[in-house]
Amino acid sequence: MRAVVQRVSEASVEVAGERVAEMEAGLLVLVAVGQDDSEEDAVKLARKVVGMRIFGDAQGRMNHSLLEMGGSLAVVSQFTLLGDCRKGRRPFFGAAADPERAEPLVERVVDEARRLGCEVVTGRFQAEMRVALVNEGPVTLLLDTRDAF
Repeated sequence: MRAVVQRVSEASVEVAGERVAEMEAGLLVLVAVGQDDSEEDAVKLARKVVGMRIFGDAQGRMNHSLLEMGGSLAVVSQFTLLGDCRKGRRPFFGAAADPERAEPLVERVVDEARRLGCEVVTGRFQAEMRVALVNEGPVTLLLDTRDAF
């Protein structure tokens, strides 16, 4: 699985003009599921996200995790993170899992984060979404459960 993690002071998701999710300080995570990803990848990603020490301590150093600071987590599926742009002008999405396989794994990320104690909001799977956020820092990190980078 691949993810873009952004530290935010607020974020929201709209679908067809309806606000389906909103949150204050925490992390917004865009998640893509690859063809070979498994439930193990989903659990690994959730644990990594909620445990990353990317929130400032009293000295301003990144020493606190989402769990420690009590922030919220927004999980939004985004298969385009697996787009291959190395050839031509149109991305190739052959590495992305089919929706029937991807949706349960995105839900597994959400379930594991909740089990670990996070307040989680989500986008709507396969919907055309408008995601708004205020990136704090800015802090934006890339994760890949296969350690591709």
